Amino acid sequence: MRIVTIATLFSLAALPAMATDYQAAMHSYLENNIRSWAQSPVLVEAIATQNSETQGLDQAAVDALDTKWRAEVGSGATPTIDDVLQNAAADFLRAQINESGGRITEVFIMDAQGLNVASSGVTSDMWQGDEAKFQQTYSVGADASHFGDVELDESSRRYQAQISLTIVDAASGAAIGAMTVGIDAEALM
Repeated sequence: MRIVTIATLFSLAALPAMATDYQAAMHSYLENNIRSWAQSPVLVEAIATQNSETQGLDQAAVDALDTKWRAEVGSGATPTIDDVLQNAAADFLRAQINESGGRITEVFIMDAQGLNVASSGVTSDMWQGDEAKFQQTYSVGADASHFGDVELDESSRRYQAQISLTIVDAASGAAIGAMTVGIDAEALM
């Protein structure tokens, strides 16, 4: 029993160093592999288009869309989800996954409300506006990024870390939305 306790103490002591290693690895992956395509016109245009449609929505309307999305997950009829999965931006995101050699597990972009615009696959919910991936990027400004903890993602069913960043309009430099990229945790180390 004492060996387990000592082993547990050693593993707990290693957690801060491991978290620092993951943070550094995520930052490096963002700068070297994501930034080059994150502001692609197809993504910016998709977000700008949806912003023009959702800018006047109140929280009740956002919640209603999220509830509708959640009801469609796993069901036969998925018109709300299909709009997000079947567009040029979603095709572009899936191409980035294919080009990553298994490092990227999922990618989705959000509008100024935090609603999904395009996604490589089905997410568990449509509204990301109540989560750090949106609140610590879009709400912070054009250069903001957020690195999530390594955890089991219920959408992709893989251990991953999420890298999120603000998407900006190239002409004005203003924040218009955000993007989250799920990275296979093993690929980071």
